[in-house]
Amino acid sequence: MPGDPVPRLPPLLEAVLGVGSELELRTTLQRLVDGAAELTGARYAALSTADPGQEGPAEIRTATTAPEDAAGLDVPILVGAEPFGRLHLVGKSGGGPFTTEDEQLLRVLAVQAGSAIGNARLYEAARQRERWIEGAAAVTTALLSGEGAADALMTVAERARLLADASAGVILQPTPEGGMEIVAASTHDAPGDIVGTTIEPGSPVLEQLLGGEPVFIEDSATDPRMTTHVRHRFGPSMMLPLQAGGQLIGTLALPRRRGDRPYTDAERRLAGQFASQAALALVLAGARHRRERLAVYEDRDRIARDLHDLVVQRLFATGMMLQAAQRRARVPAVQDMLGKAVDELESTVQEVRTAIFALQQPPAEAPATLRGRVLRETAGAAALLGFPPSTRFLGPVDSRVPDRVAGQLLTALRRALDTAARRQGVSRIEVTVDATAALTDGRAAVRLTVYDNGGTGTGTGTGEDPEGTTVTWQAPL
Repeated sequence: MPGDPVPRLPPLLEAVLGVGSELELRTTLQRLVDGAAELTGARYAALSTADPGQEGPAEIRTATTAPEDAAGLDVPILVGAEPFGRLHLVGKSGGGPFTTEDEQLLRVLAVQAGSAIGNARLYEAARQRERWIEGAAAVTTALLSGEGAADALMTVAERARLLADASAGVILQPTPEGGMEIVAASTHDAPGDIVGTTIEPGSPVLEQLLGGEPVFIEDSATDPRMTTHVRHRFGPSMMLPLQAGGQLIGTLALPRRRGDRPYTDAERRLAGQFASQAALALVLAGARHRRERLAVYEDRDRIARDLHDLVVQRLFATGMMLQAAQRRARVPAVQDMLGKAVDELESTVQEVRTAIFALQQPPAEAPATLRGRVLRETAGAAALLGFPPSTRFLGPVDSRVPDRVAGQLLTALRRALDTAARRQGVSRIEVTVDATAALTDGRAAVRLTVYDNGGTGTGTGTGEDPEGTTVTWQAPL
């Protein structure tokens, strides 16, 4: 009979099976749109979600454009009792309006689609949870493997940024003045002037951060609580406490670009759990590092005692014996020889005592000057490269370059050395830090140049030549 949907039952079953055959949400939605258009003969179909921020894409449609002045058909999509979106069809093939039969078929498909979307949501939530758990485990493993404090913070920032699909991963720590400062930043590109940015005392958001409370921002650029000069670059953000055992290590901030979708409740919860585990791993890694340093102190103290109690005393006794033999010797040449041996022993005793004194002192802390920190970075890269990079300084780098700029320069240096280490055929690296440079507008600047002879640039270098690759970074002073 006319309008009987039974003759079109096989296409409906095919459309239902197509929608329910996928577990990935976006693919499920696209199959729904394509199946609805094919089932009803619509020239155009689109699905708009009720909450784009929660589901990702705001609209999924067929490849064709909506015909103008054509009749349309619209049905809601429910997941359980919760509105998910609306399926909109326009322009029936062959002309004419959509029929009651079309509407009935579309509503059946919408019901089945709601079930498929619910399953896809559960699958996506499980995959997301698994990724965050794996990421937290990887961070814990990395931190407990013996990374330094600065590298440990960067590891947390980098992994969290990737897991959250954020524009940046940022670590802030309290300052002596009562504010907070960005001490590590991971971004898609160079972090620029993010590291060293401070939240000054009196900021509306500071009390929450120092109190160990999470802060969720809808738009960093317009939120009045945000006061840093880099806020205009970002949109949705979450700032999570790195806190373990009552100890506040700092804050993990994960801002997205302006216009990106906001974080879902599930993402906020998973990121908060990640931050708690990362904080615990940082505390454990710090405790392990202190234990290792204590073991080094104990070993050095033991070696110093052994040197003093055994070596020095034996050398001293041997010198006394040689002096006695010198006095009894009758041959001048033998006396001279014994006298030289006694002098050599006395000199050796002094050197050993100097070594004992050095062993009894705590190991030198990280260098405080920029020159020393640059040399430490290049020395560390030598172990990976298999050869030491040559390093040159121009101008008074220690007195002219402020700490904030020095931190940015060291970050750029680490990235350049890491890129060079991954390039094939590199056997020579030259690092130059020039504190006498100037920008094009005449302002004083510091310039970092890292040259290697690999000849195949892969990073963000500003220059290449047939004989090598040169990466240049500079900042005003």
